[in-house]
Amino acid sequence: MIKSKEDLREYLKADQVALGKEGQRSPRFKHDIVWTYQILLRKCEYYENCRKDLVGKIWVKWLKSRLITLSHKLGFSIGLNIFDKGLSIAHYGPIVVSAQSRIGKNCRIHEGVTIGVTGDAYWKDIPRQAATIGDNVFIGSGAKIIGPVSIADNVAIGANAVVVKDITEPNTTWGGIPAKKISSNGSSLYIKHEQN
Repeated sequence: MIKSKEDLREYLKADQVALGKEGQRSPRFKHDIVWTYQILLRKCEYYENCRKDLVGKIWVKWLKSRLITLSHKLGFSIGLNIFDKGLSIAHYGPIVVSAQSRIGKNCRIHEGVTIGVTGDAYWKDIPRQAATIGDNVFIGSGAKIIGPVSIADNVAIGANAVVVKDITEPNTTWGGIPAKKISSNGSSLYIKHEQN
């Protein structure tokens, strides 16, 4: 979670590297629209979390209205403070991520992905619960992660996989409906991130 201006800079830099844009100073007009979206997402998180003064409250409302407009254009439904630094959204297209989800560093997510909840807000005795996903996780096109599952670090989830149970083994690849382990190779080939 972004808690300071320094955190914001770190998140923006890590996202830029994850997107493979480290040689560019800023997004190209109309060509880097996903990168523009991610910058706007991070600025909204910063102002929401850190700026409680009047100017900050006004500015975050304006940023959120821009974020919502761009979200509709790209097909994204992603709340604030869900992804840690190093987010890489591969393409625009429908992506739905529940606000209850928590996702670690260096996540690469493709189009058609749903990270959804179980439970219903209309039934008092069924709490809404969503996934907790570790660091360096690759989520392929069309994958669905439903409910309060936990996913270990360095996991790759294949295209169109449906994950409804915990994935506790790191450095593995999962695919199918329901998802099963298909390889002992993790996500390292698919994730780009800063070297520590």
